[in-house]
Amino acid sequence: MAEARVGRRLAAIVAVDVAGYSRLMGLDEVGTARALREHRKVTDAVVAEHGGRLVKTTGDGVLLEFPSVVDAVACAVAVQAVMVQRNDGIPQERRMLFRIGINLGDILIEGDDILGDGVNVAARLEGIADPGGICISSSAYDQVRGKVPVDFTDLGEQTLKNIARPIRAYAVGLSENAHPTSPLAHSAPHLSIVVLPFANIGGDPEQEYFVDGVTESLTTDLSRINGAFVIARNTAFTFKGKAVDVKKLGRELNVRYVLEGSVQRGDRRLRVNVQLIDAETGNHLWAERFDKPVADLFDMQDEIVSRLANELDAELISAEARRAERSPHPDAMDLVFQGSSWINKGLTPNCMAQARVFFEKAIALDSENVEAMVGLARADAMLGAAVMTDDWSARFTSAEATLTKALSLAPNHAQAHATLGLVQMFTKRAVRAITECEQALTLDRNLARAHALIGLAKVLLGLGAETEAHVNEALRLSPRDTLAHRYMLYVGLAKAQLGDDAEAVIWMRRSLDANRNYSATHFDLAAVLARVGKLEEARTAVNDGLALDPRFTIRRYRDVTYANSDNPTYRAGRERLIEGMRLAGVPEG
Repeated sequence: MAEARVGRRLAAIVAVDVAGYSRLMGLDEVGTARALREHRKVTDAVVAEHGGRLVKTTGDGVLLEFPSVVDAVACAVAVQAVMVQRNDGIPQERRMLFRIGINLGDILIEGDDILGDGVNVAARLEGIADPGGICISSSAYDQVRGKVPVDFTDLGEQTLKNIARPIRAYAVGLSENAHPTSPLAHSAPHLSIVVLPFANIGGDPEQEYFVDGVTESLTTDLSRINGAFVIARNTAFTFKGKAVDVKKLGRELNVRYVLEGSVQRGDRRLRVNVQLIDAETGNHLWAERFDKPVADLFDMQDEIVSRLANELDAELISAEARRAERSPHPDAMDLVFQGSSWINKGLTPNCMAQARVFFEKAIALDSENVEAMVGLARADAMLGAAVMTDDWSARFTSAEATLTKALSLAPNHAQAHATLGLVQMFTKRAVRAITECEQALTLDRNLARAHALIGLAKVLLGLGAETEAHVNEALRLSPRDTLAHRYMLYVGLAKAQLGDDAEAVIWMRRSLDANRNYSATHFDLAAVLARVGKLEEARTAVNDGLALDPRFTIRRYRDVTYANSDNPTYRAGRERLIEGMRLAGVPEG
């Protein structure tokens, strides 16, 4: 029989590896492997945006295929530009620098793999590229010159190992006169932002240190947002006092968002205005104003920065989710942002189910995507903790397994620690849960959720008198938190545990004013109202709760409650709530 015809095609082949990877591994094996994973999350997105295909990984290297050599070179330039920014502030000896080789040639097709001389040339060109540099063949050069905003340096003919003929090679570099429609603007990483130095309105030189302090602290705190890429303050401060074209700045720094603001101080008040701008379109996405009496300036600076960081976290997730919805080919992080956006919309069974779908899709695309793992675990844990499912025990088990894997990949992930704390406190490990939440706060001092969860753990330990202080700290840091309604409910439960039903009603009504779409609050409020004799209002609350979660029953509530804690004070308080629910007409189940 005749041999099967060998598949061939013309393609742009890109070979990438890390310069000095063995040396970096020798310095810090775990940290280097983790850093490479984090860099790859960003660069994989750049590759996808330029239409590239990941053929395979080989240790610290990757092999990519592009149908267009123009897209291949534009992608390589974008990747190196991103890496320059990601290496900013990292000691020279620990920087991770990519070498990239590009060839346009004929390839053999073997399943998903590609082989042949065209691939070998790309790999050898990568070997002669400078760390942080790009080297392309003459066949690639002939197709891209004049079509991408880069400079080329002719390296002459190169004798490459195991390549029979000399290959003319060119080094690629960014051009200072790159056209403003450069494709680099489209390769900006997710959650990439520059905080411009805030303007000191009034020009009081004594106020300048405070204004600069807000800018610097906000830059630092935004860097703690998971997955955020924040331009270093040294670069940002070069724009101090200058008129800025936001679109041009976005292209220059390769960021998606620009944050700008101003500070104005009167005799007794301080006003801070902040705006978040889409660097691609120039559109204003969000604005906030703080107008407060002048007190201790450093305490005020901390409060302003903490609130801004928490609000921006939610706003950036929302903005990224809107971008992702428009993407015809969403990558794993696009899906993560859409899942996170659903979590922020409300604690309902539907929102959690939608969030889980996006996180599971993200993990299917990238099995080691830590953000997707933590998001999936949060959705599972919140479904169980909010008494929204009968399989709550399986949800907690699944969440803990997912978090264990996530923390093995990213031990310093603050949200993962806080979510693990949530799982632990609902599985009779409230003391350990407090330790996890304290660890989360060590990693991210602005994580309001961790403060609030410590307050909830105190309820589970029968220490409800201590809950309000923890929740007030959470609300101070993040008064508009998407979960603020739950934090208020924790205080309501604490007050009910203490027998102060009138205060419990106040806090639970505050919780519903913040978010009426959380069914558990309606049922808890109904219980307390029934206990103070307001049966008509209690029955209305039950009906409101059942409209959100028709499957809620006293049996489910008791099952979850008794799985949370053996503490007698806690259980006695929950039994009083169950009696109130029964009086209010909650289905027995």
